Amino acid sequence: MPEASNDRAAVEQPLTDAGVESARTLSQPVLSARNLTKRYGEVVAVAGLTFALEPGTITGFLGPNGAGKTTTLRLLLGLAQPTAGDALVFGRRYHELENPMHRVGAVLDSGDFDPGRSGRNHLRMLALAGDIPFDRAEELLELVELQAAADRHVRTYSLGMRQRLGLASALLGDPELLLLDEPANGLDPAGVHWLRGFLRQFAETGRTVLVSSHVLAEVAQTVDAVVIVNRGRLAATVELAGLGGAARSLEDLYLELTTTEAA
Repeated sequence: MPEASNDRAAVEQPLTDAGVESARTLSQPVLSARNLTKRYGEVVAVAGLTFALEPGTITGFLGPNGAGKTTTLRLLLGLAQPTAGDALVFGRRYHELENPMHRVGAVLDSGDFDPGRSGRNHLRMLALAGDIPFDRAEELLELVELQAAADRHVRTYSLGMRQRLGLASALLGDPELLLLDEPANGLDPAGVHWLRGFLRQFAETGRTVLVSSHVLAEVAQTVDAVVIVNRGRLAATVELAGLGGAARSLEDLYLELTTTEAA
């Protein structure tokens, strides 16, 4: 995610025809949570959550801290097992997918890197594990404008640079679905603008994005719909077209649903 870029860069992400066609012809939702529940002892992190995403959409995943957003993303990625219900991607549990790196890309933690590796070596290590040519790593370093810093240790990267490297990592397998947790955190306005354009172009090719964020004004400019959760439960699913795309309207709805229930 370049911190100084232009709109043209946002449409240069290489997308394969096969991947686009696969996303467009799916008969089931790309992603679905069905009565999804996760308990940690007496703590209920997610409680009966149900929602689904269709191909070619960007959906904001909203809720206060502790609402269960990150837990839900971990359940969808098979990093935690549900107590009840199903967390499905392309109609299957994540671990049942063939070549999952080519179906799903995710960024859950901008600090999930070996600080002693360079950005280039980090991408090459992931490419080697996924049987992906190193040329793909170079394409993505160019896409997110990290070429100049590619051989620096990740520990020297700013938060915004780590966000860009995380996105490049998620895109290595040319996936059909992106799951992103606070991807704009640490970006300057130019980087946020680039990210918005990139995600829109990604979705316009028939692919799908679920993005968790606390920045409601930015969400309102980026997504097609929102899933709002509070205390682990579904509060609402709303298409932004019904709100007129106004950031203030989304903010009003969000606060009404999350602060009233918390009172």
